[in-house]
Amino acid sequence: VQLQASGGGLVQAGGSLRLSCAASGSSFRINAMGWYRQAPEKQRELVAVMTSGGSLNYADSVKGRFTISRDNAKKTVYLQMNSLKPEDTAVYYCYVDLYRRGDYWGQGTLVTVSS
Repeated sequence: VQLQASGGGLVQAGGSLRLSCAASGSSFRINAMGWYRQAPEKQRELVAVMTSGGSLNYADSVKGRFTISRDNAKKTVYLQMNSLKPEDTAVYYCYVDLYRRGDYWGQGTLVTVSS
């Protein structure tokens, strides 16, 4: 299974970005897909996750600003990020939790928010 993330970049504070992450490979069953991020000198933290049943979980710091969504047919998860803040600057990693196969991670995409 491979995850290909895209959509990172440089944006001014208050701006928006949309991240995408597509899963590919041999047949698999997705339990959940989501995003983590890691800022310089900080631990990786959960940003948002969506289960196959549609349950959502967001970090408190992004609630009301970020929205996670999925296209099941395309095996793709999206993260719409609005009202971005400098503290959102980080490398964003997508991940997928596969039934009986565990977690897989994407390569990371850098989001930089300038003040």
